[in-house]
Amino acid sequence: MRSWIEIVEGVKIALGAIRTNKLRSFLTLLGIIMGVSTVIGISSLTQGLDKTVGEELSTLGSDILYVAKFPWTERIDFEEYRNRKDITMREVEALKERATLAVGVSPSVDATRTVKYRNKSLENVSISGTDEVKTGNVYPVLGRDLTAADCEHRRSVCVIGWDVAENLFEDKDPIGQRIKISGHTFRVIGVLEKQGDLFGMNQDQSLKIPIGVFFKLFGHRRSITIQIKVADPLVLEEAKDEIRGILRQVRKVKPGEPDNFGINQMDMIMNLYRSLTGGLYAAAIGVGAISLLVGGIGIMNIMLVSVTERTKEIGIRKAIGAKRRNLLWQFLIEAVTISVVGGIIGVIIGFGLGKLVAAISPLPATVTLWSVLLGLGFSSSVGIFFGIYPASKAAKLDPIQALHYE
Repeated sequence: MRSWIEIVEGVKIALGAIRTNKLRSFLTLLGIIMGVSTVIGISSLTQGLDKTVGEELSTLGSDILYVAKFPWTERIDFEEYRNRKDITMREVEALKERATLAVGVSPSVDATRTVKYRNKSLENVSISGTDEVKTGNVYPVLGRDLTAADCEHRRSVCVIGWDVAENLFEDKDPIGQRIKISGHTFRVIGVLEKQGDLFGMNQDQSLKIPIGVFFKLFGHRRSITIQIKVADPLVLEEAKDEIRGILRQVRKVKPGEPDNFGINQMDMIMNLYRSLTGGLYAAAIGVGAISLLVGGIGIMNIMLVSVTERTKEIGIRKAIGAKRRNLLWQFLIEAVTISVVGGIIGVIIGFGLGKLVAAISPLPATVTLWSVLLGLGFSSSVGIFFGIYPASKAAKLDPIQALHYE
């Protein structure tokens, strides 16, 4: 019971000191406020960004593998990879025939062009050549998707993305309308559901056409990306081994030679994202830690000043029976209280900064309970660490010398 009374008393004294010396207290707390607000702001943006990226990647499917000329790695040695043979329809056909763990194999090849409808045009539209096999999780909300007949007969039809439909047709029904791609006319047969952005790329400003038509318009000298939907995510590794064996045979890779293709999956993109952003986040947290250190030194200074100013009070308390641990406890509580006040202000500012950045930019912000507790924990730890010396100094004062102090 007594310890709670001491804690409450220590908190009251600390808050009273903050109110009495507002400017000095503010300057002391500034480092703590800056450090905690930086930690909270960065962690909120990091968590929001990680959550958004994770959700975006999950829409692409955790059971899909992507065979491409290049692997999805942080560093690509173009000197090593540039001489690789392109992925062609021969590999697509081999996988369709022999991959037993795949339920869908679909080629994809891309180009960027301007799309026109009457007097309207839309630049930088991603044109994808593919077939009717469904491997992704995006479906038409209007009309229909490509069919085997469309691809077999190389029909000039297209399925457009949400933004293409909005920009070119506005409130008009796009199904059955004709658009031009590089001077060639295509009939719109479907509109894909809205997908949003992925790593800053607008997935809705796109359209797809039969892959045979794509090659006819833009040429065959392009490497294909093959999307492979696996029967079960649990057999993903077995599927990769099977695909690797088929491709090495088709592409005549000799035993002992490395693969001349990449088998990629969404986890690799997430790992690449984390490796690219990890250093930036660490640097930002480092700045916050330095601010907390400066704030801790400020707290130690103000507590040393407080000990000097209250020397006679300490002497009186010792003279009437206060023990060393009572004084140590009191000044430590005061240091922690001052630090926690700065931490609370820092949490509020950090939360506000995160929301402000989210409001004026595409970066999301998510503040979780653990990040708030982390900020308060940091500030409390700083108060304890930098409050120990002043508290110990106050506890060791000789009561007779303290009473005679002027």
